Amino acid sequence: MNIETVQRWVVTAVLFHVGTVPAVTLAVYSIGVAHKEFGRGVGLWFMSGVIGIATAAGILAIHRRSPLSFWLLLGTLPAVGTAFYIF
Repeated sequence: MNIETVQRWVVTAVLFHVGTVPAVTLAVYSIGVAHKEFGRGVGLWFMSGVIGIATAAGILAIHRRSPLSFWLLLGTLPAVGTAFYIF
């Protein structure tokens, strides 16, 4: 296997972990905050979606793919999964 391919996958794994942990944490935390203060909960929920989309776009850029693709929607999964509990 080419060393550049291995480096891409290692950076992808690091970026995936660094990006999804805050996105999922904010999405889950926004549920509890939204029950007390709805505006702040929605703000945290929105930021979880932004971080998820940025992470997905970064991974696509690492692999030299177009950032405007179907795979970008995977970044919204934490926000979509918790939207039911907030709204």
